[in-house]
Amino acid sequence: QVQLVESGGGLVQPGGSLRLSCVASGLPVGFENYAMIWYRQALGKEREFVARIDSIGRRVEYADSVKSRFTVSRDNAKNTMYLQIDSLKSEDTAMYYCKTVAGNYWGQGTQVTVSS
Repeated sequence: QVQLVESGGGLVQPGGSLRLSCVASGLPVGFENYAMIWYRQALGKEREFVARIDSIGRRVEYADSVKSRFTVSRDNAKNTMYLQIDSLKSEDTAMYYCKTVAGNYWGQGTQVTVSS
């Protein structure tokens, strides 16, 4: 059974930082074979692409709205992808999801709330 489990969300003040994690298990082939994506969805809004990382962590892409503040990385030995979020803004408030590119497996999400 495939599972993607996000964690690391929470309530943080504007300007703060968080590191989200996405741990994969049960994938048909090894985690190192999957490019991965972070999405987010704010209440009442469309789901939005945040960042993408290739299977070995060499190529990354970001949405324009998060460039220079978000950093995606992965540790294939730990079957884990990360999203470092710095200089948080209120508009970053959303549920953050990870997914595999191949297979389209999704996690259940972790909530990030930015508020003073």
